[in-house]
Amino acid sequence: MGRGKLRIYLGAAPGVGKTYAMLSEAHRRLERGTDCVVGFVEHHGRPRTEVMLHGLELVGRREIAYRDGVFTEMDVDAILARRPAVALVDELAHTNVPGSRNAKRWQDVEELLKAGIDVVSTVNIQHLESLGDVVETITGVRQRETVPDEVVRRADQIELVDMSPQALRRRMAHGNIYQPDKVDAALANYFRPGNLTALRELALLWTADRVDEYLNEYRGEHGIRSTWQARERIVVGITGGPEGRTLIRRAARLAEKGAGGEVLAVYIAASDGLTSASPKELAVQRTLVEDLGGTFHHVIGEKVSDALLEFARGVNATQIVLGVSRRRSWQYLFSPGVSATVARESGPDLDIHIVTHDEAAKGRRTLPVPQRARLGRARVVWGWLAGVLGPALLTLLLRQAVPDLGLANDMLLFLTCTVAAALLGGVLPALASAAFGSLLLNYYFTPPLHQFTVSDPKNIVAIAIFAGVAVSVASVVDLAARRTHQAARLRAESEVLSVLAGSILRGEDTLDALLERLRETFTMDCVALLERAGETEAWSTVASVGTAPADRPEDADVDLPIGDHLALALSGRVLPAEDRRVLTAFAAQAAVVLDRQRLRHEAGQARELAEGNRIRTALLAAVSHDLRTPLAGIKASVTSLRSEDVAWSDTDQAELLEGIEDGADRLAALIDNLLDMSRLNTGTVIPLIRETDLDEVVPMALGGVPEGAVVLDIPETLPMIAVDRGLLERAVANIVENAVKHSPDDRPVHVSASALAHRVELRVTDRGPGVPDEAKDRIFEPFQRHGDAPRGAGVGLGLAVARGFTEAFGGTLTAEDTPGGGLTMVITLPVAASGPAPVPEPSATAAD
Repeated sequence: MGRGKLRIYLGAAPGVGKTYAMLSEAHRRLERGTDCVVGFVEHHGRPRTEVMLHGLELVGRREIAYRDGVFTEMDVDAILARRPAVALVDELAHTNVPGSRNAKRWQDVEELLKAGIDVVSTVNIQHLESLGDVVETITGVRQRETVPDEVVRRADQIELVDMSPQALRRRMAHGNIYQPDKVDAALANYFRPGNLTALRELALLWTADRVDEYLNEYRGEHGIRSTWQARERIVVGITGGPEGRTLIRRAARLAEKGAGGEVLAVYIAASDGLTSASPKELAVQRTLVEDLGGTFHHVIGEKVSDALLEFARGVNATQIVLGVSRRRSWQYLFSPGVSATVARESGPDLDIHIVTHDEAAKGRRTLPVPQRARLGRARVVWGWLAGVLGPALLTLLLRQAVPDLGLANDMLLFLTCTVAAALLGGVLPALASAAFGSLLLNYYFTPPLHQFTVSDPKNIVAIAIFAGVAVSVASVVDLAARRTHQAARLRAESEVLSVLAGSILRGEDTLDALLERLRETFTMDCVALLERAGETEAWSTVASVGTAPADRPEDADVDLPIGDHLALALSGRVLPAEDRRVLTAFAAQAAVVLDRQRLRHEAGQARELAEGNRIRTALLAAVSHDLRTPLAGIKASVTSLRSEDVAWSDTDQAELLEGIEDGADRLAALIDNLLDMSRLNTGTVIPLIRETDLDEVVPMALGGVPEGAVVLDIPETLPMIAVDRGLLERAVANIVENAVKHSPDDRPVHVSASALAHRVELRVTDRGPGVPDEAKDRIFEPFQRHGDAPRGAGVGLGLAVARGFTEAFGGTLTAEDTPGGGLTMVITLPVAASGPAPVPEPSATAAD
């Protein structure tokens, strides 16, 4: 039984029509005879969505009792027992009620897929885990219900359900998404045009990246090496010279001309040592390309032009930007240069831009060394031609043109051919040239001529010296070539290790980024980090990049053990032994990154547990004392009033009733703060932002303080502010109550306001003992009571709730010292603009 297929409808916001599209597909499949059932679909009271459920088989839901209520969730067992061909499961990111089979709905879907059942589901872009920070920046609230990106990426099909912000707002205004009483608040908050446009762009970009992954997988599976110009991707070839900055900026301008353009700067560390890049200049160019939104890549290649073209085709690039060569005119006699070679071999699928710059034709700062480190095939061929054809042509020339040049001069000319053969092809062509040249000298130029004999002993010595010099020169040239190869190799390794160290210092500690850098460095097809629990256990993939990574080390072209339970598996080609040093460095870093990620995750869990324990301990302490104290007072007063043994006077009864009222007020205030803190922690505070006057809100917040304890100074000329009146009133009430509590009876609290630029500042000043600088942030934490605050003075939530409410509608709350002693609380409030106030609001959680 094979695994089922997952199809996901992805939308940018609630109401774009994901559920409707899913149900429409179900009807189409039913018409084709497919066995399709509804596992879980919420229509949220939307008539058109509810109508689409007619005619579809609904699998009954499972009822789960939790706390004081009964909730319904998808019944996974019922669907598995029914075994349909296709199951519709709405809201993939949904968190199941405690007591369910799985904690998350996507885990339920995973069970259905493993059972061979195809699943069609829906999810909004804001529920993807990797986009939590971005969505929080846009909407002001982090999504509580998320689904791992990998779950969505593994889907066999992802379809984007798109709608313009204007059309979605019209649907909202017509009542097609929310109930009429919620429409105005939704349009003014979450469904603002700016929010919807930003979320729509997120959805489009994320889908485009996923499509790009599909395209790369398809091209890799089918061995397609030519470029498909589906997206402008510009590769910039840099050498580490100062002209690289010009090339990067030019590529960025080209990318801006096409929507979705991408810039990839690549530095080829050639093993032949043709270039000597400055690490400092490379670091500057890396920073520049990253600032412009591009990426930097470091690749080792035997030949710069081939490696550059291989990289460009590997990333499906459409354009390559290169600089005009820095060579001088005479250097073109030896080779056409990288730019010309790339332009000639790029083919019709790659556009090549040759950019002029100030360094053109100024020459390189270092002298070039021989082109191939180990004297590659082309140079060896030329060496043999020079070593064999050279002496033959020289013999013909000397015999025909200058037959009487003399044996000594003839030997020097033959020695020149031998040296040329050594320079080009190394020791073997030079030895062959020496041997062949000696025979030619003996036969054509040493008496007796045309015989392989020598009559004069001096000529024997001369020929022997010639052969010895030829062999010595060839050996020296070959040794120099090998030393050049080793030096270039070590320099290339040092450059790679320098880039790796720089990535560590910059905090690039994700496994995918590290493995991708490893893959690019050695031009491999795929790289995987494998792990197993024990020597007899099966390998599992921790992280991988590229297409079709190996599942076991023995299936890879290169495998490198990392300790007892980790291994790197590289596929694409077999690496030479000298590459193992750099590969070992990457492997060690991969192990460190993996450990760091796991430690960070464990530390986060430990922090959450510690914070939960601290809050629970503080809450228990508050319940055990601060909540029991007013309850005890109320109980005592009520017991006294009900006592039949004592005849209470009217005055005594009034005092007892007043005590009951005071205790109830204290108890209500404590419970309100606890509930408010709970709402803030769970992200359910939804501010209703409206324009208002500050002098209408602050007096309402002073109703609970004693008369004469506060001096109010709110000018009538202040601009309108954009806040939630209820939340601001509660925040000011908590702050003033705290200030009055710590101020001397003869020193009233001053509440004043002033306008500064685009904000209004409300200052609550007391003359109490004040707070040290190191404790000013701590007093805003939950369950914190500064100094010697007496028991029964509250649970320490007032200022925490005040800051949470203030930040909910876009303001800030800070503490400052009062000149002359005391503490001043400063609330900064946004000034109302002509349009909707640019303040954060929580995101909607309902799916369509």
